[in-house]
Amino acid sequence: MSDDECPDAGRLMLISPERVFYAGLLGRPRRRSFGGFTFYVALQGQLRVAIEGQAGQAGAMAYVPPYLAHNVESDCRSVIALVIEPESVLNSPMAALGARIGGSGGAAALACRIRQAYQTLVATGRRDGFTTSEFDNLFFGETLPARKIDRRIAGAVARLNDVSGAAVTAEDCAAAANLSQSRFLHLFKDETGVSFRALRAWKRARHLLHFVNADINLAHLAQDIGYPDSTHFSHSIRRFYGLQPRAIFSGSRDLAIWRSDPRAASVAEFRQGRP
Repeated sequence: MSDDECPDAGRLMLISPERVFYAGLLGRPRRRSFGGFTFYVALQGQLRVAIEGQAGQAGAMAYVPPYLAHNVESDCRSVIALVIEPESVLNSPMAALGARIGGSGGAAALACRIRQAYQTLVATGRRDGFTTSEFDNLFFGETLPARKIDRRIAGAVARLNDVSGAAVTAEDCAAAANLSQSRFLHLFKDETGVSFRALRAWKRARHLLHFVNADINLAHLAQDIGYPDSTHFSHSIRRFYGLQPRAIFSGSRDLAIWRSDPRAASVAEFRQGRP
């Protein structure tokens, strides 16, 4: 199948603190390593995912656990990807879902559902405002089992999810939780399944997604979402997405972004207006 035969309209992203749905250009990524449970779906034909340390996957759909380096190829230049934040769901059901996708017929049925949901969204033109449960039921046909975490750690995760780019340190979060820093870091990993440092790095890179269709100065954006300088920004984005920041923005000019919280859009608009 040639790229010219692949669908290239209706580029769309839904984003919330706990979920991302993306339908758009794959680009030519090098090795990438998302911080969430990731589901790739071929818009047409097949895709191939090579995961570091695991057997490769090929078919209509593929599953990659958090923080595993992998490469993606697709018969189409466009692809669907869903990313589920690990601190928001239980590990065992996600592993079971991943195994089901790898089983006979499981991937094809779910891939069909996800493609149909995407086409419905494009046809209806829905905009901002959706819950995690609505997202899950639309794409997976069920609400994914939620992880219950300590309220003190939940507060720290909420700070990491803040798109404003305010500096978030383990010391500050520990103090807010009335815990020693060492106790906080231990509890954080127990509750979320990932270290504070790793999750902070992923969330910072994830904030980029709110702005990828904006005409914005990348050096300013790097500072706005919490990077100390452009070098750290570029290195982190390449690590997680396998692409240079400019390549991501170039391929996202026609991307529509729908947010779970309409107030998040005002943040994006404010940043776009920065000189």
